[in-house]
Amino acid sequence: MADQVFDLLIVNGIVVTADETRGVDIAINGEKIAAVEARGSFKNARAKKTIDAEGGWVMPGGIVHLQEPQLFGKGSSCDTFETGTRSAICGGTTTIIAFAPQPKTENSLLDALAQTHAKAEGNCYSDYSFHLLVGNPSPQALSEFPILRSKGISSLKIYMTYEALQLSDYQILDVLLEARRHRITTLIHAENNDLILWMTRKLEERNLLAPKYHATSHPPMAEIEATYRAICLSEFIDVPILLVHVSSPVAAETIRTAQTQRNLPIYAETCPQYLFLTKHDLDKPGFEGARCVCSPPPRDSPADHAAIWRGLSDGTFTILSSDHCPFLYDDASTGKKTCIDEEHPQGHFKYIPNGIPGVETRLPITLSAMTANPDLLSVQKFVQVTSTNPAKLYGLCPRKGALTPGVSDADIMIWYPPPGLEPFEITNEILHHNCDYTPYEGKVARQWVRWTVLRGEVVWERDGAGLVGRKGGGVFVERGESSLKGRVREEEWEIRGF
Repeated sequence: MADQVFDLLIVNGIVVTADETRGVDIAINGEKIAAVEARGSFKNARAKKTIDAEGGWVMPGGIVHLQEPQLFGKGSSCDTFETGTRSAICGGTTTIIAFAPQPKTENSLLDALAQTHAKAEGNCYSDYSFHLLVGNPSPQALSEFPILRSKGISSLKIYMTYEALQLSDYQILDVLLEARRHRITTLIHAENNDLILWMTRKLEERNLLAPKYHATSHPPMAEIEATYRAICLSEFIDVPILLVHVSSPVAAETIRTAQTQRNLPIYAETCPQYLFLTKHDLDKPGFEGARCVCSPPPRDSPADHAAIWRGLSDGTFTILSSDHCPFLYDDASTGKKTCIDEEHPQGHFKYIPNGIPGVETRLPITLSAMTANPDLLSVQKFVQVTSTNPAKLYGLCPRKGALTPGVSDADIMIWYPPPGLEPFEITNEILHHNCDYTPYEGKVARQWVRWTVLRGEVVWERDGAGLVGRKGGGVFVERGESSLKGRVREEEWEIRGF
């Protein structure tokens, strides 16, 4: 290959995909993977830039959600498309899929899509797309599903709880039927709203309002019941669903049973907070526990963590995401402290802005845990749940989530050679989001992404200039239908079949 000239060569790395791990070199031209060849194949080739991975893992770039909408109190997310995607790039994520929320008061989904496009365009460091968040499945909104597909949108999200966005089972069936017709992937936040409201009232009656009672108000049973109900509705319509941010081991067992014993296309997502935090992180002096308030909340113990790790390893969980929704902690106007007043000097758990940051720490904290305990998860499974499976489920593969010559974008994250760096503590100061804290402060890490490459361009170099990507460097990516297992029956849903 002496006559060839490449824009970028990545050599001496251990390339990890969802299918294999091998010592090969990668050549990139323009925005695409040009070749993946045996170690040393490009030694006589010329390149504008060469990265020596020095035995580090080389993987497809991460894919994750961003911009989860706020649901509680007076808070507003402190990350924008600019700061959120900046943080994503510095943590190895090259494609984000943000939420485009449709208010309950609006009939159209297209208006929500246009408004979110306007916020994102020209502001993203990473590539991006959108999930439509359906707050009002009106006849007009349902009629717009084929238009969404024509605009490169192939997924949406619905809620079974929270007044601002909750859909009834009747409405959920409407959404699932139209999603089936147009091969749209439906994400579901599964918690029982009435159970949460009932528990909240019981806590208020006893004046138990501190941040730790957020976890009490969202008991595992709220998630377990709603998970089973969502699976039943999905099976009735015969349509795939993704159950997002699953925290309960019992809910995970319910999902596994549907997958393995009933052969249903039920997919599930979990997040690092359910691997590294517990409800005891909400039980800190004063208001400190508010830093870890999210829904569903972290669960009881390391035993719950172990069950979630097993779910990642055995395929129960298709995706490891972050549910990134950051609010400033030390802020009484838009942040976590908006719920503090004279009557509630330690706040009221019901009104704490609900969500935590995590897009930048998602990959490093997980890979660091795997480095310390290789039995937790294989590196190939890590690539599956953080990159390849999201790409497949969201209609991005093989452009994203793979390293296929001539087909895949050159989106790559390169790590330090195992076992990694000398152990160091995660602090908020090393992160690039716009939040004033991280819930993982003080957690010990051994890995961090060393280089991030977006469509052939180096955008993060930890040992060099740091963030070298640019605002506006990310582009909107149109998506097709999921390539994972879909509906069981090919014929149209027919009511006379029941």
